[in-house]
Amino acid sequence: MKIIVAIKQVPDRDAPVRIDTAGTWIDESDLQYALNEPDAYALEEALQLKEKHGGEVIALCAGPESVGTTIREALAKGADRAIHIACDDLGARDALGVARLLAAAAKQESPDLILTGLQSEDLGQGQTGVIVAELLGLPHATLILHIEKTDAGIEVKRELEEGWFQNIQLPTPAVLTIQSGGNKLRYATLMGIKRARMKEVKQLTAAELGADGNPVVVLEEIVLPTKKKSTQMLTGTPKEVAAALVEKLRFEVRVL
Repeated sequence: MKIIVAIKQVPDRDAPVRIDTAGTWIDESDLQYALNEPDAYALEEALQLKEKHGGEVIALCAGPESVGTTIREALAKGADRAIHIACDDLGARDALGVARLLAAAAKQESPDLILTGLQSEDLGQGQTGVIVAELLGLPHATLILHIEKTDAGIEVKRELEEGWFQNIQLPTPAVLTIQSGGNKLRYATLMGIKRARMKEVKQLTAAELGADGNPVVVLEEIVLPTKKKSTQMLTGTPKEVAAALVEKLRFEVRVL
């Protein structure tokens, strides 16, 4: 199987977040970056499929030169080669604009599967993978926890609400967005890091792919959450107070 895994470089989750002077994005001047964790689960699923059935895993990443570290991480974990779409304006592109880049690059490879993480940790829109499928005219499914190869294509396990799951069959090629937590993530070994330096990283540009960068959706403003404090007094018998407290924790605070 030839599997493309779309990965994204995002700000490290522990990095301090400050809004830039324009108020339209975060200040990236001193941020540390990392592989988007949901995409790491997509990569792990692809590597396990390759180990079972053979084939090739290709990491696909769009962004500036700095995404090279994330690409090398994917190669060190076991991806066979990578495609880097050089794009300095990735932050100005909406989900459709990013999907156009990924779809155009993936189309050249004619893969059996295209995997993405369920969503990115920086924007969290959960749209890119589904839009890629629509642009390529391929069947797709979301919230995937496990993939099995079959004679007719693939069978996937989807996570639904309230602990329910769904098993469906799809023909290939197909696009799947992978739910986090389905597998245990592997670490890059020292040998893997050494081998990554020798693996192919194909360079493409947005101009070569003919992908339109004009956004349909424009992010106008970003603000930090407002911190609020409030006190509520619960009255009644101990039993009534306990019941009211449980209800508030469950439905308002959502910690139960």
